[in-house]
Amino acid sequence: MRLIGLDVGSKTVGVAVSDELGYTAQKLETIQIDESKFNFGMRSIKKLVREYDPEGFVLGLPKNMDGTDGASVTRSKAYGKRLEDKFGLPVYYSDERLTTIESRRVLIEEAGIHDRKKRKEVIDQMAAVLILQNYLDLHRKD
Repeated sequence: MRLIGLDVGSKTVGVAVSDELGYTAQKLETIQIDESKFNFGMRSIKKLVREYDPEGFVLGLPKNMDGTDGASVTRSKAYGKRLEDKFGLPVYYSDERLTTIESRRVLIEEAGIHDRKKRKEVIDQMAAVLILQNYLDLHRKD
């Protein structure tokens, strides 16, 4: 079961994809978006859907640390609705609290990327990997 994982931000969308069996997530790319110009990166996502033929999407749900929903959750759900309407694929949500912090830690400690500029280039992708991998781990049928 191949899925595409997305870390939706206000300016970028980090993208990851699972293997065909749904065991591991790999980073793909970062898509630039501009909500003020109604550019949500759907052309780029359409290319990925054609290339990887996923069975659905997993979006990070950026809840507040106390578990409540904020404006970012509303934005993420609106993006999910946009994906459902455009591609007719199911959208699943995965709690993404602390994924950016964990992404930064992984990039520094495990990948050895200490340069902030270089980390910035891939941090959204790494967050998408963590969102997708968490979902896969929670829903794995061993």
